[in-house]
Amino acid sequence: MGQPIDRRRSPSWRRYLRFWGNDPGGDLDDELRFHLEARYDEYVASGMSPADARAEVARRFGDLTRVREQCATIDTQWRRERSMRESVSRIGGELRVAARSLRKTPAFTFAAALALALGIGATTAMLSVVRAVLLEPLPYHDADRLVVALHDGRNPVAPANFADWRAQTHSFTDMAAAELWSPSLTGGDDPEQLSGLHVTSNMLPLLGVKPLLGRTFTPAEELPGGEHVVLLSYGLWQRHFAGNPAVVGTTVSMDGNRYTIVGVMPKTFQFAPFWATHAELWAPLVLEPRITSRTGQSLRVFARLKPGVTLTQARADLASVTSRLEREYPGTNQHVELVPLKEKVVGDIRTPLVVLLVAVAFVLLIACANVAHMLLARGAARHREIAIRTALGATRGRLVAQLLTETILLAALGGAAGLGLAIVGVRALVAASPAIIPRVSTVHVDAGVLVIASGITLVTALAFGLMPALRAAQVDLAETFRDGDRASSDGRGRIRMRGALVASEFALALVLLVGAGLMIRSFAALERVDPGFDPRNVVSMVVSTVGTPAADPDRHAAFYVDALTRVQAIPGVVAASYVNHRPLDGDLWGFPFHIEGRPIPKPGASPTATYRVVFPGYFGTMRIPLLRGRDIATTDRAGAPGVVVINEYMARAHWPGQDAIGKRITLDDSTWFTVVGIVKNVVRGDLADPPAEEMYFSFLQQPAYVNGTGASRAMTLVARVACSESPCDAARFAGPIRGAIRSVERAAPISAVTTMGTLMADATAESRFYVALLAAFAIVAVVLAAVGIYAVMSYAVSRRTHEIGIRMALGAEPAAVLRSVVRQGLAVAALGASTGLVAAIALTRLMRGILFGVSPTDAVTLASVTALLFVVAVVASLAPAFRAVRINPLIALRSE
Repeated sequence: MGQPIDRRRSPSWRRYLRFWGNDPGGDLDDELRFHLEARYDEYVASGMSPADARAEVARRFGDLTRVREQCATIDTQWRRERSMRESVSRIGGELRVAARSLRKTPAFTFAAALALALGIGATTAMLSVVRAVLLEPLPYHDADRLVVALHDGRNPVAPANFADWRAQTHSFTDMAAAELWSPSLTGGDDPEQLSGLHVTSNMLPLLGVKPLLGRTFTPAEELPGGEHVVLLSYGLWQRHFAGNPAVVGTTVSMDGNRYTIVGVMPKTFQFAPFWATHAELWAPLVLEPRITSRTGQSLRVFARLKPGVTLTQARADLASVTSRLEREYPGTNQHVELVPLKEKVVGDIRTPLVVLLVAVAFVLLIACANVAHMLLARGAARHREIAIRTALGATRGRLVAQLLTETILLAALGGAAGLGLAIVGVRALVAASPAIIPRVSTVHVDAGVLVIASGITLVTALAFGLMPALRAAQVDLAETFRDGDRASSDGRGRIRMRGALVASEFALALVLLVGAGLMIRSFAALERVDPGFDPRNVVSMVVSTVGTPAADPDRHAAFYVDALTRVQAIPGVVAASYVNHRPLDGDLWGFPFHIEGRPIPKPGASPTATYRVVFPGYFGTMRIPLLRGRDIATTDRAGAPGVVVINEYMARAHWPGQDAIGKRITLDDSTWFTVVGIVKNVVRGDLADPPAEEMYFSFLQQPAYVNGTGASRAMTLVARVACSESPCDAARFAGPIRGAIRSVERAAPISAVTTMGTLMADATAESRFYVALLAAFAIVAVVLAAVGIYAVMSYAVSRRTHEIGIRMALGAEPAAVLRSVVRQGLAVAALGASTGLVAAIALTRLMRGILFGVSPTDAVTLASVTALLFVVAVVASLAPAFRAVRINPLIALRSE
């Protein structure tokens, strides 16, 4: 330890000043010496020898270097904590000052926070939708490696082609297939037709999804004659089986067969995500004996890329196989495309969502611009206050920090309110979204959305607050205190900045209005589309014989005839008939046909037409105009000459300049059908789709339908009703119609009960949804822009009080003053409109894919929107202008 330190070199009062001096290290050494000496004196006083006392002190205190380091660490930590406490205290003080400042101007605080809440809320809600629909991976294992193989990227595949692709390609770990299945759940009092899929046994392992309960399928269950097994969706399990875990292993009756339930899928499982999206159960796909068929195209093919294999390599691999098969089997492997599953799911919806996201970003920018010039005006009004604070010693950095603190607090208020609006907005969006938007049910506000909202709030605060804060902190003390309040008049820089902000608001609002206007005109064009039939007062439902005695070939046709007779006898039913697939359902089940007297085309080159099977009276019930010839008649039955009615497009496409009546076509080169009638083109699916060939055959001349084989065991009933009330509630006839059908066959499955009016509304639901959202964003943008120009003009008038008073005193006419103020507002609007028109012409090209019947650069829309914004500018400028002409010159001059 060494000799004790001389007490005269370490006075006791030093311990009261430890760490307070300019040399904390020296203070620490003095403190340690003081304690060593005190303990040494204590031991000597107790009778120890000096040597023993020194040894005992050394033993008790240990390594002084280590003690010194520990004390230094404690000192550093204490200083850091003190600095942190001071920082927190300083920030708290800044926040308290900012809160007091905002409380003094409640109108400003409310207006600014509301503008920000609208912008942040709308942006956060739309980002939530985009994130869930476009950015989140599909709920499968390593979903980015999943692909779909289809003809032309959308058409199904024949079983033999699927088998060859799976066997001959080398780029996939596995390949699976699925086929649409619409089983009827029978055995109860109310049979129900469900939506399902037949899938190969490797489908679920391919997706990497395991059942919640039970197991998946085995390869043996794909073989003909194997046990009928089925997997249930979570929703079907809850709805029909009350969520009973013991359901696994039990049987259920479907399509007249007993199926063993082998498992229940998780609640979040959905397959397929782009087609048959409402599937509620899955069963093994039995391909034998169809595995050699290259004509019955009914499969959707899914595959998983091998590790390290790129999409380009896989496409080349598949193209090599299909090219070889096309040479071997002409017309069977044409235009095969390999598409990422995610692209297949979100491809059609990406453009509309991007357009909406850009729209809400514009709303946020408008809100920021609005608040920015509010802050500029507020900063100008506080010019003298800031000058006094500067004179009292406040630095420019401190002033900017204080002003930014107010801005951040204001943004936090807007962000909190915006988050509440986002939660409400997301729920409204989910509820109002049409079924076409994929995965919309997964959209919700979660931790990720909170992070997004916080980030938007912070960026927004910096975006609209920094420049006004820097501007406000620039003061000339001499000028301010020499001229008093007059020194607070705005310079050209501030005037130009506020004008630029308002012009930018108008430019952004114009782009939004143009987008909304284009969607409105597109929606109006869709509404004007003639569907080819009259959808009013028509009830429709799918009637099946699956799993019932009526499925017997000897009873099948008689069931439909008897049921139709009873439906037609219902009071209020004007007409009724059947069709295999009703309009607007989008079922494009097509058949190739050959025209008599023309060369037989090469395999795969035959023209095709949508295949329809109808009962007599169908065209009259749907009010589809018969342009030439006759309708399907009751005499058009088995044994009579085959007849067919075609649509106008087919007649013009294949018999141009001729009368198609009397011409003959065949589907199988053995049975010929004579064209007996031509009807108006009918919309088959999307209203925006162009017309295509469509042919209608008599039910009683189609053996598959007469005998009820395969998919031919179901028909769609359409019934036109008459109502005493207006508008007619056609849906109330659904009950009596169901009862009439069940009176013929109690177990007949009935599904898809709706009205054709509802189907028409659903056909325009997507466009209506986009119109509503864009219109809402545009209205908010216009209101914010109008408020902005009103605020700027009001502020400009208040700052020009002295000038206007002088002009009025010198004899200026009120009309001249009025024109001057309005002209200033129109100048800002003109600048914004010109910029907005250029931006609108460039950006609305993104909307080309979602427009119908209107060009992205439609002159009528551009002119109308520009005129509307100028009207808004005039209206927003009039109130400040009228206030200007009412200024009393004497009061204005006296105020100076």
